[in-house]
Amino acid sequence: MAAAAVPGAGRERRAAAWGWGGRPCSGNILDQLRQGQVTGQGLARGAQITEAFLKERDKQAKWNGIPLLLQKLYVNSQPNSDFSKCQSILKEISPLLSMEAMVFVTEERKFSQESTFPNTYTFDLFGGVDLLVEILMRPTLTTQKKKQKISDDLTKDCLSILYNTCICTDGVTKRLAERNDFVLFLFTLMTNRKTFLQTATLIEDILGVKKEMIRLEDIPNLATLVSSFDQQQLANFCRILAVTISELDTGSDDKHTLLAKNAHQKKNLGPTCAEINQATLLNIPGFIERLCKLATRKVSESTGTSSFLQELEEWYTWLDNALVLDALMRVANEEPEHSSPVIFPSYYSSDESGVANTSSRTQLPQSMKIMHEIMYKLEVLYVLCVLLMGRQRNQVHKMIAEFKLIPGLNNLFDKLIWRKHSTSTLVLHGHNQNCDCSPDITLKIQFLRLLQSFSDHHENKYLLLNSQELNELSAISLKANIPEVDAVVNTDRSLVCDGKRGLLTRLLQVMKKEPTESSFRFWQARAVESFLRGATSYADQMFLLKRGLLEHILYCIVDSECKSRDVLQSYFDLLGELMKFNIDAFKRFNKYINTDEKFQVFLNQINSSLVDSNMLVRCITLSLDRFESQSDMKVVHVLSECRLLSYMYQMNNRTTFLFRLINIIHVQTLTQENVSCLNTSLVILMLARRKDKLPGYLNALQKMEYDEKYPGFILNNFHSLLRFWQQHYLHKDKDSTCLENSSCISFTYWKETVSILLSPDRTSPCALVSYIEEPYMDIDRNFTEE
Repeated sequence: MAAAAVPGAGRERRAAAWGWGGRPCSGNILDQLRQGQVTGQGLARGAQITEAFLKERDKQAKWNGIPLLLQKLYVNSQPNSDFSKCQSILKEISPLLSMEAMVFVTEERKFSQESTFPNTYTFDLFGGVDLLVEILMRPTLTTQKKKQKISDDLTKDCLSILYNTCICTDGVTKRLAERNDFVLFLFTLMTNRKTFLQTATLIEDILGVKKEMIRLEDIPNLATLVSSFDQQQLANFCRILAVTISELDTGSDDKHTLLAKNAHQKKNLGPTCAEINQATLLNIPGFIERLCKLATRKVSESTGTSSFLQELEEWYTWLDNALVLDALMRVANEEPEHSSPVIFPSYYSSDESGVANTSSRTQLPQSMKIMHEIMYKLEVLYVLCVLLMGRQRNQVHKMIAEFKLIPGLNNLFDKLIWRKHSTSTLVLHGHNQNCDCSPDITLKIQFLRLLQSFSDHHENKYLLLNSQELNELSAISLKANIPEVDAVVNTDRSLVCDGKRGLLTRLLQVMKKEPTESSFRFWQARAVESFLRGATSYADQMFLLKRGLLEHILYCIVDSECKSRDVLQSYFDLLGELMKFNIDAFKRFNKYINTDEKFQVFLNQINSSLVDSNMLVRCITLSLDRFESQSDMKVVHVLSECRLLSYMYQMNNRTTFLFRLINIIHVQTLTQENVSCLNTSLVILMLARRKDKLPGYLNALQKMEYDEKYPGFILNNFHSLLRFWQQHYLHKDKDSTCLENSSCISFTYWKETVSILLSPDRTSPCALVSYIEEPYMDIDRNFTEE
């Protein structure tokens, strides 16, 4: 039976929990504080504990006076209190936390433990984080007509301490992220230039862990806020925007199954929060224009040294603290002949830096200016890239063409984007200059991703050329007696690249010089391939063939025997787009692959992973089919001489590819990366159907099943794959258009072929069920992923 409640029982329970005489034991009090913060009940902050107890326990518990300082802060931060005293208290707390934050970012700790950073942990445990949030937001919460004002310095101190606590103490950032009112309030602080950097950094950290993406339209006066930013602030703001316009990470896009994606899209028919945020940004007047100016700004046009040095004092709140330390130390050590030592962030003493005295204010070295500009451009290019891939793609395309982003990037290519590495190249802390995290390298990759997004299936891709190169395309079409591509004719010459070479040609030049082990090869090939995607253009192909691209690709695949799967896939995809339907390309191929040994190496690379090479197999199959229908003597000669076409001409080789393509994919494992294997197998069968040879291929598959002593396993799997194909493609206009453009086969013919293969009529010679014996039939399995 439960005991009856008696007067004083609550006090007795508290006394029992805290120790004899009602005095709290430090072990229990810490547990109660943490429990109170989680539940919101009971003991939740240090201000509820007596000053005498805190003084008594401080030394033994090694709290360094932090709980006592927080008590003073609480008393002096109440409504109508003198906030000037708060600032002096924070000045005592701040050094205790900032030193731990420096340890955190410089020691590259894999695991942060509370015991490793006792000061930040104690600060949070005794309610310091919640108290600072209250102080910052107090002017917005009071109902008094005369609002309390908080000085800029006090705001900066609060933000810096919150940031240091976030990076050192687990869970603090997530707690702040759960407070939407505080997150939106932080954006209002960005209007103040003096507190901008601290605010931006804290927001970025909070949004990085927030479970639900914020809506930019909820930010008070967003358009006015953005228009108030100078160019440096706008670049920093792009770091925050990157989190709000990118889809939440649910794993690698290629690894996420199409079944799961389709199920998710059925449940979420409307635009995502990221897409809504993208639309919100595009509605801000002048936003895209300012980003284009930032992206194409030359280093010499960036803000002067004095303003940057002022910003540098607080730079540790913008970037990794250690990055600033490493960068400044390296500049000071490596460029003494060009400049005097550079100022360090204000919390370093000359002893701590070992290089410079905090009072020295000098000219900023050129290498530091370049890195500064690179870091800005990284963020801007990322935002532009995401917008180019979004729902408003055509609107973004029109604007960045109008604001001459591509010619501007072309002018920066040699001096900034693809500048030569030097021994003094600045890198991120803990990395080397060849690491993908180096600012130089990250800028190159982001630049290549932008080119890929810009060129992919869009007529604006011809802005990557200059006027002379556009004339060259016209001349190629004229010589081949084929009509010019409408997009070439309609390209506005005032918006194309200027100078001796366009951006595409510059990219080809650096691509051919790239070392074998370079991490850029994949991205370079993807960027060039995107220029060729869509309806096949003979002139585009010849433009690239004349510049030795095919020979370069074959050298990388065959002579260097590339082992990287990612690079191989990008080269095979590029080779397929470059050679498709182009007899001159096959002639050049045969001239380079001029021995049986070389051809065997090439085949080995194809067969090493059909997921990576299937687009090339598709290209060869489609090209062979077209060439066979032509009577031109040049085509007939190449058909008889080319090893590659002769190999694919053999039906047993095509059926072997078909068997393997179907065998390596299943409905449950289909992804954006490997679904192309299904479409390549369909291309082989569609071309067979055109020639009334479809039954022969299905017979061959049945025979191969029996040879493998597993009748039905390929055809049953193919039946399920085709059922999925119907669900996936019949409601996706963009994907179906891509299939049509890349194969030059109408989508109607695709649909008809799939329907014929899936026919339930067992007497039909073109139906899969006709080749699966009754005991092995397994075609009705439900593969829908809920």
